[in-house]
Amino acid sequence: MKFYYTKEYNLLLGYILFVFLLASVLYSLNKLVKQKEFDLEKLSSYECGFDPYSSLGHSFDLHFYIIALSFLIFDLEIIFLYPWSVILSEIGSQGFFTMVYFLYTLTIVFAYEWKTGSLDWNLHMGKTVTQ
Repeated sequence: MKFYYTKEYNLLLGYILFVFLLASVLYSLNKLVKQKEFDLEKLSSYECGFDPYSSLGHSFDLHFYIIALSFLIFDLEIIFLYPWSVILSEIGSQGFFTMVYFLYTLTIVFAYEWKTGSLDWNLHMGKTVTQ
């Protein structure tokens, strides 16, 4: 039995081995160069601005989560738009109008967020939720 795709599989195997080798080298270099002790910057608040070691009963701003969900919705839009644009000529009018409907739905969601003021950061700064 003769394998017709041996060259392609060998290239793929070589690529996978190269990736693992590169990852191993970079990981090893990181272990050699990294700082061994913690500093105050590493133990400080992370991204959201909250103290990571505070009690569970603290208040947090609900607007952080509203903005995060908005970004999630529009990230999904981009994830679907790229493959759709690549195969647009193959899927025909049904695929085109399906994506138009999807984009229309997301536009309605965006308009609703805009109208309700969910995207206005100053409007929500005083509203907090306690866990």
